[in-house]
Amino acid sequence: MISGWIILDKPLGLGSTQAVAAVKRNLRQAGYGKVKVGHGGTLDPLATGVLPIAVGEATKLAGRMLDASKEYAFTVCFGAETDTLDLEGKVIAMSDVRPSWADIEAVLARFTGPIEQVPPAYSALKVDGARAYDLARAGEAVALKSRAVTVHSLTPGPSLVAGGAGLLAEITFIALVSKGTYIRSLARDIAHALGTVGHVTMLRRLRAGPFGLAQAISLDKLNELGKAEKLEHVLLPLEVGLVDIPALDLEPEQARAVRQGRVLTGLPHPDGLYWVRHGDVPLALVELSGTVLIVARGFNIPDVAE
Repeated sequence: MISGWIILDKPLGLGSTQAVAAVKRNLRQAGYGKVKVGHGGTLDPLATGVLPIAVGEATKLAGRMLDASKEYAFTVCFGAETDTLDLEGKVIAMSDVRPSWADIEAVLARFTGPIEQVPPAYSALKVDGARAYDLARAGEAVALKSRAVTVHSLTPGPSLVAGGAGLLAEITFIALVSKGTYIRSLARDIAHALGTVGHVTMLRRLRAGPFGLAQAISLDKLNELGKAEKLEHVLLPLEVGLVDIPALDLEPEQARAVRQGRVLTGLPHPDGLYWVRHGDVPLALVELSGTVLIVARGFNIPDVAE
């Protein structure tokens, strides 16, 4: 059995589902047979960067990655807006207006903290049971409701392209955002606030929850390792995806009870979500309420000490 995380530095042009298929292929080549694999947060084909791939029992935590904050670098090119809000679409609006550095500094505060944004028409959100992007591609008008998201921080990055007379043709931002935030919508709204239009020309995820680029591996390197049967060298432990939750150490009899899904009582800890372990082996996500511990999600990982 193999369980844990492979953090992929997703290349340009590859979809998240294709990335999962590539990891499955590498696991088979390395002799691991049929293993559950899933991803912790979709990245568009035109985006690159951190894509957490959950393997084995870690797939039970993939949903938590969807709820995690994420950090992106993205470049906004001013003067043209596309229907997809990125390079893939057709131009639907043009403007000769280019912002100055002072203009950009003046609007940043409006896009930091809790904000409302309308998702792109070309998104996977459902409208009356159909994907918004399917409706948009069929030429139908797509009206999505605004949603509340949080931009924890938004700062200009190092990349600036001048448009003459001190004006900017494009700018790169670094944004730390909550779940549900669409960077393409953020770019569109920043451009509109500057009195112009724009679209995303580069999008790179720098971090997803606890995982960053420093832990990521390129697909080419992963392919090489898969052929050499050394994937365990890049597999991060399942519990790395739980660093934001406190851990509780259990005695052997308590561990057996948790493995069997039984309720434990008399634990002197504050109420809340925990993960429990016996030695180095993660056992479960648990809820503690009034000293009573209930298993929320168990992990089927063998304990070699038992």
